[in-house]
Amino acid sequence: MQTPKMVSTVRQAAPGRIDAVLGLGVALGVLLSAGVKPRWIDDPRPLDAVAVGLVAVAAGAVMLRRRYPVSALTVLNATALAWAAGHYPSPLIPLIPLIGCYTLAALHGWRWGLAGAGMTAVTALAAIHVAFDGAVPAGISGNAVWMTFTAGAAGTAVGYNRALLVATRAQLARETQAREEQSRRRVVEERLRIARELHDVIGHTMAGISVQAGVGIHLISTRPAQAVEALSTIKKISDQGLTDVKTILGILRADDDEPDQPRAPRSGLDQLDTLLAPVRAAGVQPTLTVPHDARPLPAAVDLAAYRIIQEALTNVVRHARARTVQLDLCYEPAQLVIQIRDDGKGADPARRDDGGGDGSSGRDGHGMTGMRERALALSGRFTAGPHPDGGFQVRCVIPTGEQT
Repeated sequence: MQTPKMVSTVRQAAPGRIDAVLGLGVALGVLLSAGVKPRWIDDPRPLDAVAVGLVAVAAGAVMLRRRYPVSALTVLNATALAWAAGHYPSPLIPLIPLIGCYTLAALHGWRWGLAGAGMTAVTALAAIHVAFDGAVPAGISGNAVWMTFTAGAAGTAVGYNRALLVATRAQLARETQAREEQSRRRVVEERLRIARELHDVIGHTMAGISVQAGVGIHLISTRPAQAVEALSTIKKISDQGLTDVKTILGILRADDDEPDQPRAPRSGLDQLDTLLAPVRAAGVQPTLTVPHDARPLPAAVDLAAYRIIQEALTNVVRHARARTVQLDLCYEPAQLVIQIRDDGKGADPARRDDGGGDGSSGRDGHGMTGMRERALALSGRFTAGPHPDGGFQVRCVIPTGEQT
């Protein structure tokens, strides 16, 4: 199995092998074409050691053209000029510098390509003048210049195409990485959201069960009928809690092929009575104030408001030692204002806001954090603390317009 490092090494080695094969092909082609008598040389010199050396130098320059493009082009031009000066036969020698001209433009852009094409064109004109001893036929010089600049233009086009491909691949890689990071963030946010939902549901359910169980234990021997009522309340609370937990866990099992699968617990402000019943059963008298202009809210706002109220009432039942709790909802044009105030005695902010989540003393610090996070996630505001007139107040403002 090839590792990424091995694949990269193979890719880097491939151009070197191609250049080696091209250099050997150039050398073989020049030597084989030496038997063809050029029409511009009346008495060509047979190949000798100098000619073979020039062929070897040209082949080596072609092999190293990617590593040293400027030097390779210079050597190829010098070789072509020396070959013409020696009057050696081969129609391929004048074409070899075009390879170097193309390579320089492809690797370094049009400015270097133009300079290389100009140098190659001048060298080609000089070689033609030397080969024909000054009597240059019409049209040959023009063709040589045209071929030289054509090679440079082709190299420039190929170089820009390669640069565009590299830039496109880099952009695609960055976009892919950004999508992966965004997906990971969404997964983390979804897990945190599910954790908050479970915390709120289980905390509220267990608080109600604990209170009703205590009532039942206290009354089972003296008032059996009221003990039975407490047990019935426990069953209702636990059934509702299990339903919410199943709905939340269903999010984890939801499949894209099941569009009707609920993606969040179907809880909202229209179900406030289910939150107030356990409060009454715990001996706390709730008062709910909802204005006549109450209107439907966006799903995210509706659920967040429900969970914030649920957690606040749970804290009242577990920690406040309150007799009454006042819940006020105010539907303003662009926001929803929630206020929960109790008359409990445990109004110390440290106990109310920073208490442990075990229910031993003070408010549930994790619950306060969860309520604050829900409000901030919707660009809202959250405050909690002792009320000047006594008791404890939780106040939350959640935008309901487009800013949500």
